[in-house]
Amino acid sequence: MHFVLIHGSASGAWAWYKVQTLLEEAGHSVTALDMSASGVNTKKLEEVVTFDQYNEPLIEFMANLPGNEKVVLVGHSLGGFNLSFAMEKFPEKISLAIFVTAFLPDMVHPPSYMLEKLMEISPAVSDGWQGVVSSTGGYEAFMKATAFSLASSEDLTLQALLRRPGSLFLESLSKANKFTSERFGSVLRDYVVCTEDLLVIPPFQRFMIEHNEVKEVMEIPADHMAIVSRPKELTQCILELARKHA
Repeated sequence: MHFVLIHGSASGAWAWYKVQTLLEEAGHSVTALDMSASGVNTKKLEEVVTFDQYNEPLIEFMANLPGNEKVVLVGHSLGGFNLSFAMEKFPEKISLAIFVTAFLPDMVHPPSYMLEKLMEISPAVSDGWQGVVSSTGGYEAFMKATAFSLASSEDLTLQALLRRPGSLFLESLSKANKFTSERFGSVLRDYVVCTEDLLVIPPFQRFMIEHNEVKEVMEIPADHMAIVSRPKELTQCILELARKHA
């Protein structure tokens, strides 16, 4: 099985280093991609105005897949939007999409709707998140109190060392077309709820699930950065969901 791993905002493919290792040790092929202006991608954030531009590496990867190959997409946090646009464009090349405490848009509203709802449900957290994504002030303290609450100090230090300025692309997502049932909706979707997430909080994760046709939901006692704080538990979820539905 071929897993394609998509990171969240202000992060990079490197953030999957634990999960990628475990998936490969289980005998699977894994591709972890850097989005534009992320990880080792050479573009600067100033060059990446729209979400489509940010998502170009995933769209190019999917376009170049052989016609008979299907992949399992796994998206974390903002990466849920990357998955969703790929699902709309290449439904025939995706056997399953797994959202890990990730944004999961519906087919009724513009893609920005779920971001806007998080700001309504948890304004203090969303304001703080937007503030630190693109700046340096107070970054580590905020991330320790929210996204990395259960992660090791070493992983938080790694994030701080490797992070690049990011964006939530709210304006761009507000102008994008709605996802369609014929394409996005035709791809099987699973969700991994992280019950200790203090950033994309569990009530909001469940709100997104309730407004979507999700095949199966699994839960793990993890913070937002389950990909580093609970890699074994998360990998077990990914493998089980893929075995059942991919």
